[in-house]
Amino acid sequence: MTDLAALEADLLARIAAAPAAAALEAVRLEALGKSGVVSALLKSLGAMSPDERRVQGPQINGLRDRIAAAIAERRSVLEDAELDARLAAGRLDLSLPAPPRRKGAVHPTMQVMDEMIAIFAEMGFALAEGPDIEDDFHNFTALNFPPRHPAREMHDTFFLQPGPDGEQKLLRTHTSPIQIRVMRKGNAEVGAPQFEPYRAPPIRIIGPGRVYRCDSDATHTPMFHQMEGLVIDRDIHMGHLKWTLDQFIARFFELEGVVTRFRPHHFPFTEPSAEMDVQCDRSAGQIRIGEGDDWLEILGGGMVHPNIIRNCGLDPDQWQGFAFGLGVDRLAALKYGMPDLRDMFASDTRWLAHYGFSAFAAPNPATGLS
Repeated sequence: MTDLAALEADLLARIAAAPAAAALEAVRLEALGKSGVVSALLKSLGAMSPDERRVQGPQINGLRDRIAAAIAERRSVLEDAELDARLAAGRLDLSLPAPPRRKGAVHPTMQVMDEMIAIFAEMGFALAEGPDIEDDFHNFTALNFPPRHPAREMHDTFFLQPGPDGEQKLLRTHTSPIQIRVMRKGNAEVGAPQFEPYRAPPIRIIGPGRVYRCDSDATHTPMFHQMEGLVIDRDIHMGHLKWTLDQFIARFFELEGVVTRFRPHHFPFTEPSAEMDVQCDRSAGQIRIGEGDDWLEILGGGMVHPNIIRNCGLDPDQWQGFAFGLGVDRLAALKYGMPDLRDMFASDTRWLAHYGFSAFAAPNPATGLS
């Protein structure tokens, strides 16, 4: 018969000295495995006489239980030590900077629109808005478009399916309907409620927003952004319009002074009408505003047509005004050197990462905006 005391002492010593879980598992298999020494002793009970089994059985079973308990206790100690080691090795150093994360950027169109609003706000212009889906009256008729004007054709304008009442609405082709809505709602003479914060004339508003036309090339996109400007007051003339636009161009392009010129043009909603050119230099494949001996058409405007003033319930003999329209995306491309307007709407994050603006950048000295 094996000396149980010596066997137990040897196994307990090896269990206590096991340096890792693998070594402890080896001792467990040697003692309690299918071919282990303690398992062999338990199997030998079947060949003993009843008197021997009565004596040896409790001793061998007790050995098995004590060895199993020692193994479980040692396993717990080793697992705790392993966990402590992993925690120590994987400790988070809060003094290190966080891993870099992708950041969003302000789209150049939105940046430029904010710059334009800030400049005109300093000149006393209020902000007005209107719906993207317009009716024929606000988009064409009230703005003095004749019935057969090309802009009313399907190849120039996105028309929607006629409604239950037969009216066919459209995606607005310009932001000029905003001025009609402001003048008609802001004029007490037509019986409409006041549209705060706008009142009866004098009116001085800008109306930015999306517009839609069937056109697509490097300098045109089916959807783009415009900003409409409108002033209605007494004794307004073209000199007021030119001063306003000169001040805006100088501030927007951050120039000390600006050289501009008016060229006669035709718009249904202004009379007289003009396109405004700004001095530029086109050498070296770039357009630089405010220098050189060349010219660049940059916007259109003129005196509000008397028919429009009359359509809004005002007397054109008492009230005059000027209006102008600016392409927001085109001004952004000119100021920040973007060659193709279509890229501005391509949803390419690489393009936005290159041309976009940080929402937390230092303020622009020209506009006060970041």
